[in-house]
Amino acid sequence: MILSKISLINYKNIVSKDFTLDSNINCFTGNNGVGKTTILDAVHYLAFGKSYFNPIASQNIKHGEDFFVVDGTFEKKGNEERIVCSLKKGQKKSIKRNGKVYDKLSNHLGLIPLVMISPSDRDLIIEGSETRRKFMDNVISQSNKKYLQNLISYNKVLTQRNALLKYFALNNTFDGTTLEVYNEQLCAFGNDIYQERVAFLDAFIPIFKNRYALISGNSEQIDLSYDSQLNEQTLSELLVANLAKDRVLQYTSVGLHKDDLKFEIDGYPIKKFGSQGQQKSFLIALKLAQFDFIKNISHVKPILLLDDIFDKLDESRVTHLVQLVNDDTFGQIFISDTHSERTEEVVKKTNQSYKIFKL
Repeated sequence: MILSKISLINYKNIVSKDFTLDSNINCFTGNNGVGKTTILDAVHYLAFGKSYFNPIASQNIKHGEDFFVVDGTFEKKGNEERIVCSLKKGQKKSIKRNGKVYDKLSNHLGLIPLVMISPSDRDLIIEGSETRRKFMDNVISQSNKKYLQNLISYNKVLTQRNALLKYFALNNTFDGTTLEVYNEQLCAFGNDIYQERVAFLDAFIPIFKNRYALISGNSEQIDLSYDSQLNEQTLSELLVANLAKDRVLQYTSVGLHKDDLKFEIDGYPIKKFGSQGQQKSFLIALKLAQFDFIKNISHVKPILLLDDIFDKLDESRVTHLVQLVNDDTFGQIFISDTHSERTEEVVKKTNQSYKIFKL
């Protein structure tokens, strides 16, 4: 999958820019605030129909303007795909593929495999479980439409069950039969989601550990594990056992929406015991494993976006990273960095074609 051209109008801090891109490596350099990350984010928007950094679409319109447009031309196995994402204030977001508007955004996911590595990924370590679940769900959903649909359905039923629990409390009433209908639906969708997450992590964790070992030079032991209430009990058993608690809380306190991923280094939580360099290496390994997993499933090399990744990595880890990129594993790569000379020095070592855009 190659992005050959991209055009941005009123996207975030960019008024209007057009780029004709290299099929291998594209570097965007310049001072902070000139739009390097914005360009990478626009590429992400073309793949997922949303910003990597701000999910509120209207806030991606440049201040003082009424609309934005991100227009990209992709080449995939000899075919051309034109994706246009746009939004006008007060209107619904539009995503067009070759001139035709999608009925559902979910139909677009997976068309353009893409992985982004950014300093904001640190949220995966420091934020709550929802951030890590979203990471897991996004990786699986790119290649598994049924999983995505089950996830959408599960969350819809969960919202309905929570509304019913609130209704019971407000009206001092209870209807076990109606609640059981929601329980059965939650279990049907939830059990499938759980099995897919288990299967995903069985395949993903070895890939991740291998990637980390290559980046760190095997200098420390890391671990990634799946923390789910369903590891010990079925969802049906959990819902029955926690009914009284749910009625008091007025929401569903157990289920797949409580799952988490545990990140550890040398047997301890990396959030508390990992250095900045170790945490960054962990996150890069996580994202490169995501790349490998998607490539193995889809048989297409995802586009790789590297936003300011050389920051906080020592020379040894940067060298390992460059060595990883310097083979046939990767396809098209986008890099942003504040230091043009440093970037060019790094990409020259890959012996691949490249373009550097100084902003």
